[in-house]
Amino acid sequence: MATIAELKTHGLALFASGKTHAALQCYDAIVAAHPLDYEARLRVADCLAALGQAEAAARTYRAVAWYAIKAGHPLTAVVIIKILEAAGDAAEDLQTGLVTHYGSESSLVGKFAARINLPDPAAETPPPDLQAGPAADLEGMASIRSAGCTEGFDEYPEALHPIPLLSGLTESAFRKVLATVCVRRMANGQLVIREGEPGQSFFLVASGQVRIFDTDGLGRENDMTVLGENAVFGEMALLSNQPRSASVGVVGEADLIELTRESLAALADELEQVASALHNFTRERLLSNLMARSPLFRPFNKSQQRDLLRRFTEHDVVAGTDIIHENDEGRGLFVVLSGEVEVFKGESTDLATLRSGDVFGEMALIRGGVTSAAVRALTPATVLFLGREVVKKMVEGVPQIRDYLEALTMDRELDTKLTLGEEAPAEEEDGSITIMI
Repeated sequence: MATIAELKTHGLALFASGKTHAALQCYDAIVAAHPLDYEARLRVADCLAALGQAEAAARTYRAVAWYAIKAGHPLTAVVIIKILEAAGDAAEDLQTGLVTHYGSESSLVGKFAARINLPDPAAETPPPDLQAGPAADLEGMASIRSAGCTEGFDEYPEALHPIPLLSGLTESAFRKVLATVCVRRMANGQLVIREGEPGQSFFLVASGQVRIFDTDGLGRENDMTVLGENAVFGEMALLSNQPRSASVGVVGEADLIELTRESLAALADELEQVASALHNFTRERLLSNLMARSPLFRPFNKSQQRDLLRRFTEHDVVAGTDIIHENDEGRGLFVVLSGEVEVFKGESTDLATLRSGDVFGEMALIRGGVTSAAVRALTPATVLFLGREVVKKMVEGVPQIRDYLEALTMDRELDTKLTLGEEAPAEEEDGSITIMI
């Protein structure tokens, strides 16, 4: 016996080396044992297309797309729509099915959503006999099996998860976005995004996995996370006009949906709505990431985190905006949600650059007194602000918050002294250190 994962890996290698009949045997064996494995069924269609069986491939693609739509995997259906369109098939019925099931007016998109997952990759599967060679009717039987194996299946979810970004659009905008997307079907190790390059597009993962990593000064790769189906990446560099902050490479194989800056511009009258949906999605993800990793939110459960977050006010600032001036009274606590801000003293002494998740404004609250440094937006940025009275109650009531802010204050005082060198903050008459921010 073999596992699904082993047969998929072997099938992928065979397909890549041009041994398409053998690859088809591997994928057909998976479908025969596990008919709900829509990824294997999609690869059967790929094999049929590569073998010149256009009609059988189209029939299989369509069956897989309808299953994916109803089972909660709409991005796979998007991939198939683009494949069919490239072959001269408009696939209008599939587009309508997507909009009907996942559009903003769909009654199927709900909070208690579900999807039918792929079978366990470790599930045992009878392997094909590749030594004996393919059966004479392999292509026809594989097509019939993959196209028809879920015809009598009706245990679909009653509520479906929304498609990231797309389900927030009107039907018109949804269809226009579908018309502009590009599908990238990529193999193991291929780079999707390279760190430092300008951001001209963003991506949705239809299937497979990608790894996010950055590279240090010695050229060593540091893995940050792995993303799977329905994940969105690359939108931050696109929205901020900043270089890519990390690289993205494919793990195994992946089908990706790409939306470029040019395709967004082509939406014309729908652009504002698409941009708004993208902004809202990005904001929610930034907030989720902030709550997951910031020590400021760590002492609280998810419900408390959300309650605390509602107490912050959100402010979008353009590059060059002064957020804190020197000698300001401490007004409260700031958190960078997106963009970059610089901390500086006087006209030319740069002390630090702060990015998403970084906190500032805490020193004047913890030590008392006024600030002796300024903070200015280096790029378009979004900052969250919490008033001093709320911060005071947090510090008094949650020891972990007090400890975190005090430790942060001490670290920044030391960093400031080291940066200023001989111009380190002088002691005031009462012996206290001048407060930075």
